[in-house]
Amino acid sequence: QDLSVSRTSFQWGISVPDDSKHIMYVWLDALTNYITASGYPDTGSALFEKFWPANIHVVGKDILRFHAVYWPAFLMSAGLEPPQRVFAHGWWTVEGQKMSKSLGNVVEPFELVERFGLDPIRYFLLREVPFGNDGDFSESGLVHRVNSDLSNDLGNLSQRVLSMIFKNCGAALPTPGEFSEDDNTLLAKMEGLLKQVRTAMEQQLCHRALEDIWVLVRAANSYVDHQAPWGLKKSEPQRMNTVLYVLAESLRHTGI
Repeated sequence: QDLSVSRTSFQWGISVPDDSKHIMYVWLDALTNYITASGYPDTGSALFEKFWPANIHVVGKDILRFHAVYWPAFLMSAGLEPPQRVFAHGWWTVEGQKMSKSLGNVVEPFELVERFGLDPIRYFLLREVPFGNDGDFSESGLVHRVNSDLSNDLGNLSQRVLSMIFKNCGAALPTPGEFSEDDNTLLAKMEGLLKQVRTAMEQQLCHRALEDIWVLVRAANSYVDHQAPWGLKKSEPQRMNTVLYVLAESLRHTGI
């Protein structure tokens, strides 16, 4: 079914060439910004070849029809490839209510970043709610998530492991000895983690990717508590080196 790209019901906008009674459809005008910003109509430019076709186009769920139906039609009519994937994200509410200036509950992102830092905000937004679903924001929820996951789980693990390596191994990665069953169990959790995370991210399952990473983080915390490397320096220095090596590997995989 053909789609009209002009309107006669209003006068403001871009006039259709040779027909002053018609105005270009606003979504045709607006959507072409994606390709003109990428160098169109110079389709042979390095800029256009770098960015088009887009491998993913993220939009709000309220404008999905325009981006998943109209926009591909416009592109194909011009002989251009549409985005390989269109993903619609959800909306954030504040303690169960839609953000509204009249309610005075609009969250100012720059203020949050100034108070809590950019990475903690990013982590909360991607971890708290499956990407694509609606989510509810509260400052208490942000503080709890950051303290629980980043400060307690990852922060404590990093601090304990790195300080012990610095103090007992000359700030150098220790050489491991023979791996025990517990060592191999934790090392096995690292194998395939990157593939799991990459698969989740390719499907825009950001929360799943972070959940997979935190399975390793929590397992490493349990491992360090059980192995207690701080008590091995005098009695079993080689065993201490092995434990610290395994823990350093867990941090490396977490960082990757």
